[in-house]
Amino acid sequence: MESELKDMNSNPPSSKEERPLLKSESDLAAAIEELDKKFAPYARTDLYGTMGLGPFPMTEKIKLAVAMVTLVPLRFLLSMSLLLLYYLICRLFTLFSAPYRGAEEEEEEGAVVVQEDYAHMRGWKRTVIVSCGRFLSRVLLFVFGFYWIHETRLDRDSLMDPNPKTTSAEISQKGDAATEEPERPGAIVSNHVSYLDILYHMSASFPSFVAKRSVGKLPLVGLISKCLGCVYVQREAKSPDFKGVSGTVNERVREAHRNKSAPTIMLFPEGTTTNGDYLLTFKTGAFLAGTPVLPVILKYPYERFSVAWDTISGARHILFLLCQFVNHLEVIRLPVYYPSQEEKDDPKLYASNVRRLMATEGNLILSDLGLGDKRIYHATLNGLFCKS
Repeated sequence: MESELKDMNSNPPSSKEERPLLKSESDLAAAIEELDKKFAPYARTDLYGTMGLGPFPMTEKIKLAVAMVTLVPLRFLLSMSLLLLYYLICRLFTLFSAPYRGAEEEEEEGAVVVQEDYAHMRGWKRTVIVSCGRFLSRVLLFVFGFYWIHETRLDRDSLMDPNPKTTSAEISQKGDAATEEPERPGAIVSNHVSYLDILYHMSASFPSFVAKRSVGKLPLVGLISKCLGCVYVQREAKSPDFKGVSGTVNERVREAHRNKSAPTIMLFPEGTTTNGDYLLTFKTGAFLAGTPVLPVILKYPYERFSVAWDTISGARHILFLLCQFVNHLEVIRLPVYYPSQEEKDDPKLYASNVRRLMATEGNLILSDLGLGDKRIYHATLNGLFCKS
């Protein structure tokens, strides 16, 4: 998301003559309110306001000032120590192990890139890496103020029919198939609210994620991502030999479904974050293989600061997050969704039905907006604040 935001700290015009579009704060507020209605899935409605720029009540300023000299330094040191500790664990237990090498792929520049990870390791070393990763991820969430995480697991009988056109015979057939011969889900699918979603899923099941290829080269995080088994992709490749994001993800989903020892893959089918109240149109990558999926819904109740990562810079978001003494997370874990033959033949229908089910059970609002609309919203907001 950081790439979607422009520099919010640019110098404003120095004279009133250079600011003809917004003559008063009321004009700015009205313009922002109109934008928020149009782009509701991305609008912040917490105490910290649009872009986290306030205005802040005096009591909130005092709370932030106290937190910045007490909570923030402590939490920062603890979080960096946990990150370094897990990196050292990963380095130690992969020191004499060769990484799993996937199929070679050719980029548009002609360079050959190989998928490498340590998630295909076997034995006690892999057990230690996964166990430590799950435990330290939960500890890191605790450091960030998520002292309690409320999880609800719904069984199949408690779900409402996600597809009104589905007959009772088809529902019974799905249930019988799941009972008699349970299949391993090819992917975990979740709504996307914040980068904190990744920490929760690491603590819960330690799955693989889709990440840019540059992530694998980052200090500390690069090795951890390889231990997770992240799928490195290049979103804009022009070479005809490059199979792209969908092809790579499809292969990993099929592998996770048929091979119990393969790493599970975690996908955010919305493709971007929202404010947590909405569910965007799903991309079909997780559903192309026609394998069962495990839907998970994340909700972050708040009183002052929303942890949703929208219209706010990364540094400002992390700072405000560390200033909150308590943060809240609620998780709704749905049963594995077994697609019908019709859904297997039509990935768009499959994705739509899973999305509708998640919206119903998570009390989320369906929206047809996408990443392009989000970029327009951010760009317009930046323009308004620069002119104000």
